[in-house]
Amino acid sequence: MAAASISVTESPLVLYALRRADDALILGHRLSEWCGHAPMLEEDMALANMGLDLIGQARELYTYAAEVENAGNDEDKLAYLRDVRQYRNLLLVEQPNGDFARTIVRQLFYSAFADPYWRAMMASKDATLAAIAAKSEKESAYHLRHASEWVIRLGDGTEESHRRAQTAVDDLWAFTGELFHADDSDAGLIASGIAIDPETLRTRWEQTVAGVIGTATLKLPTASWMQKGGRSGSHSEHLGHLLSELQSMQRTFPNATW
Repeated sequence: MAAASISVTESPLVLYALRRADDALILGHRLSEWCGHAPMLEEDMALANMGLDLIGQARELYTYAAEVENAGNDEDKLAYLRDVRQYRNLLLVEQPNGDFARTIVRQLFYSAFADPYWRAMMASKDATLAAIAAKSEKESAYHLRHASEWVIRLGDGTEESHRRAQTAVDDLWAFTGELFHADDSDAGLIASGIAIDPETLRTRWEQTVAGVIGTATLKLPTASWMQKGGRSGSHSEHLGHLLSELQSMQRTFPNATW
């Protein structure tokens, strides 16, 4: 019998940790899909290692969320035994890999936010989140540098690589607005110094992304309309397919151990 889904009591702090954990898990899984398929061996290893960094972040955040909830869940249950509507990740990170340019542009958009976000969270009044941030910032700084260098190489490369990179920018741009989402659940945490207001990072993000895109001879879209819904559990069809693969072993063989 397949394992049943769990329920989670989403207090503001639990929800806050889950949102960041889900971002890291889903993007880490997406990057893992490149293992054995990247355009060169060095990049195959780089993407796999970045995926491992993100999954490591997810583990720490899930563990903390489980401790705060104190309802018998753990990192594995939170990762593998929630239904799709219980996931709170950004729509950006669940988008399919597509070609290499699309994967790299998605990574640029995410990492340009994650790097200053984790740096700011190092000052969190929550000691556990501050410790997670201190470790994660070092990783996100590398992820941002790696993605930036590749976007520049692709955009300022051949006619074909430029076209693919520009298509990726155009297609993924509408998912970037959700990076700066904050709702009533976040408000108390922000006011108490546990969380930061993501809107305060918008200018830094825009400057970073515009600088890379400009150097890559690409253009940012001018459209202001943005997709949203991931933070509240409304996802694209892509997440359901991703979770069916991610959760298949745990659902089929619950509590199995190596």
